[in-house]
Amino acid sequence: MKKIMLASAASVLLAPAAHAVDIKAGDWNVNVGGIVNAYYTHVSCSGDPVGGLALASVGIGCGGEDSRTTIGNGLLPNGLVTSATTKQSGFDVKALIGIYHATATDSAIAQNSEVDVRQAYFSFGNAEIGTFKLGRDNGIFGANAIFGDMTLIGAGAPVQATQRGRVTLGHIGAGYAYVGYYGQMAYTSPKMSGFSIDAGVFNPVSDSPIVSAAQYSSRSNPQLQGQLSYAEGPFKAWVGVKSQKFKGVAAGAADFTMNGWEAGASFQQGAFGLLANYQGGKGLGVLSDADQGNVRSKHWLLQGTFKTSEKLKLGIGYGISRNEENTAGTNGLKSNANLTVGAYYALTGAITLVGEVGETRSKSFAGGEAKMKGASFGGILFF
Repeated sequence: MKKIMLASAASVLLAPAAHAVDIKAGDWNVNVGGIVNAYYTHVSCSGDPVGGLALASVGIGCGGEDSRTTIGNGLLPNGLVTSATTKQSGFDVKALIGIYHATATDSAIAQNSEVDVRQAYFSFGNAEIGTFKLGRDNGIFGANAIFGDMTLIGAGAPVQATQRGRVTLGHIGAGYAYVGYYGQMAYTSPKMSGFSIDAGVFNPVSDSPIVSAAQYSSRSNPQLQGQLSYAEGPFKAWVGVKSQKFKGVAAGAADFTMNGWEAGASFQQGAFGLLANYQGGKGLGVLSDADQGNVRSKHWLLQGTFKTSEKLKLGIGYGISRNEENTAGTNGLKSNANLTVGAYYALTGAITLVGEVGETRSKSFAGGEAKMKGASFGGILFF
């Protein structure tokens, strides 16, 4: 289960925190901000045994028990994010390091010292030429889905095997493939009539299977990701692609190329918000690239939100990730789906209180179905 914890963290700071500390040091502006959150989650699992990365199964969804309770992070971990910005020779220059940490462990006395430095990059550019980014950060493919997910500041699917020592899953593996964090060299173009382009070369990664031995290694070719976006007023739309070659290293595992594409849109007008995202391709995985090998899959996410007042937002989100082929890498898993209903209350400008209920279902190609019912309540602070 530790591999799941290491593979499944989802999260970055959404935007520079409004309450962060700003320090002026010569020509540099240093900003220190972060996230702290905790959620009481309870889940119960039932139904049939389903193999593979079945998020609703007793083994993964409930951490090996019929029901389980955890007080830990939601989809975001705790984090300390430090950035420094300046303007030099006509370029806007930025450096950022994000250090993240989990709340819940299975021990009350062992050191809780594991940290995750998933962001460490610098960027430079301006309004005329665009922005270049070098270092480690989240990928381009799938970013709009996870950062637009209402459960990003909540828990979504409160999968116990990942929450203890890491985070919950939101709609990861049950609505979209995880965005991932990579060493990268990426470029964002200036906006032109509402359009912009993001493109980058990313450090190639090996597969990270959870329920079987590794089958593939990365090749010398970098992973490629790109996205075309359009934004105008309350409307935003995007199309994206990703690709990487994998080399088979296990007996019977042939080389293959991961190829994926996505399309989505969001709309926010007054109190109403809508989001839809689709991903399709082969090798996209459930929790990480190619963690099911060379299998075709589809991922759907649909979400609607409504603000009843300046402080309270209600939302409902449904996501499903479906394997199109019953290959050896799926271990019989056909689909994971999650439905979450949530309420998000802005107690102060820094604190949001959250309550969510939902159900996750996993189906096998053989016809079996596992169910995980879950509830979470707690809060998150941005500073």
